[in-house]
Amino acid sequence: MLPFGFVVVAGVFSSYWTTAIAATSPQRVQIEGEIIDTWCYVTEIMGDAQGTAHHLCAVWCAIGGIPVSILGDDGQVYMVLRVENEDTNVANPTIVKIQTHKVIVDGDLYERDGVKYLFVDQVADDKGVVNLNHEDYGIIPFGE
Repeated sequence: MLPFGFVVVAGVFSSYWTTAIAATSPQRVQIEGEIIDTWCYVTEIMGDAQGTAHHLCAVWCAIGGIPVSILGDDGQVYMVLRVENEDTNVANPTIVKIQTHKVIVDGDLYERDGVKYLFVDQVADDKGVVNLNHEDYGIIPFGE
């Protein structure tokens, strides 16, 4: 169970950014890439934060409220703010189920101050986990 204060802060943060970026015009996009744990990917705190090596940690982070992104095949990181009209992106069951999967999504892209925000209308294709790298890196965060 998440602490009440954390849920409130995460909700306020999500509402703030949703309102803040609404002033820009969205671009309709289709993005292909891997669902990633944004915190570990950006900070590199857990090494290679992709694929099967990072799956367990990525699920824990998503459940804990860490923002989820898509690492696009174009090398760009797209922070996911909403998936398929669900009410929350904190511990979102849809996101948790597809963590580290290779997906194709359709949605609206907003950009502000160099950050790409994505409102996903639909997961058009889910190829499952295709980045099988746990033999190279072990299972992060625990190793073998």
